[in-house]
Amino acid sequence: MTFLDTIKRFSPDKVKEIIYNASPKDVKRALLQDKIDIYDFMALLSPAAEDFLEQMAQNAHYITQKRFGNTILLYAPLYISNECSNSCLYCGFNVKNKINRKTLTIEEIEKEAKFLYYNGFRHILLLTGEAPDRCGIDLIEEAVKRLSHLFSSISIEIFPLTVDEYKRLIKAGVDGLTIYQETYDKDLYIRLHPRGKKRDYVWRLLTPERGAKAGMRRIGIGALLGLSDFRIDGFFTGLHALYLSKRCWQSLVTISFPRICHAEGGFRPLSPVSDKNLVQLICAMRLLIHDAGIVLSTREREGLRNNLLPLGITQMSAGSCTMPGGYTGQSRDSAAQFDIHDRRSPQEVYQYIKRHGYDPVWKDWDAAFNEKDEI
Repeated sequence: MTFLDTIKRFSPDKVKEIIYNASPKDVKRALLQDKIDIYDFMALLSPAAEDFLEQMAQNAHYITQKRFGNTILLYAPLYISNECSNSCLYCGFNVKNKINRKTLTIEEIEKEAKFLYYNGFRHILLLTGEAPDRCGIDLIEEAVKRLSHLFSSISIEIFPLTVDEYKRLIKAGVDGLTIYQETYDKDLYIRLHPRGKKRDYVWRLLTPERGAKAGMRRIGIGALLGLSDFRIDGFFTGLHALYLSKRCWQSLVTISFPRICHAEGGFRPLSPVSDKNLVQLICAMRLLIHDAGIVLSTREREGLRNNLLPLGITQMSAGSCTMPGGYTGQSRDSAAQFDIHDRRSPQEVYQYIKRHGYDPVWKDWDAAFNEKDEI
């Protein structure tokens, strides 16, 4: 059994019908449950639920406080390459885009990492395009080994790997994997990925399970909001997260809600997602999965990030840069994957969180936790 078997049980057309036909009575019933099921989740994603956002937000806040307290983990992305062999229509790294390409050397990676370290970060996310022949697992493994003494947690958001390849990176010091399906609409997925290995929908869909099988401590998933109907993709994201939390229970599941931002190529959202839509999706997800980490990136503007903070957020990026070498100016002419909107410094984000009664932390994990006492 894999998630592919689970997703086949839910017809997208039937899911859409249930969501759009949900009534206020269905929403009220869902909000009375201590633990909602997948059909309650559909009701909370419905247009009818838009009139109940205040109650959803209160419930989401209560659950998050109960499960996570006031803690907000801060992390930073570190791009080591923007080279890519895929032609994802929405991405600034699209192989057809005429941009300056750059893969950092180990020394350049270390310089970027030290910049983040001295700005307080102890959790980082290493990112690449998908060009294994130019920025492959050997370079990533070497980078992780070089940086492991600086950071308590190193996650990766790279091209999908096999179980054995993930084990290799875990041995080097990686403990987290982020992999977005982009959209769970298979037909749309194929149209948006006309060229490259990423065109393989199923290979990508099953990547989180391979990561969990290899022993990743943290597995992050999400859909790129703006590609398909957020209610339908939101449902399948929740279904996926619920599956992983039950079948891959030794890994912590986190869920991100990235909205399409401006990028090279000028792709425009096919199905725009409003701020109100985003609030509804985050709250519904928290009510479905109480123990999942909920991640909010600098894709969103400062004011919105501030307002979303109480609704279930447990992790936030800060001071982000989406181009290789961008933190230290080593590659001023390289291209970013997308524009960011919250340009506050890490310390400004830290201080805002602290002033509003939350506990921003730079570190919530250490590899020593995995060490076993010798008898």
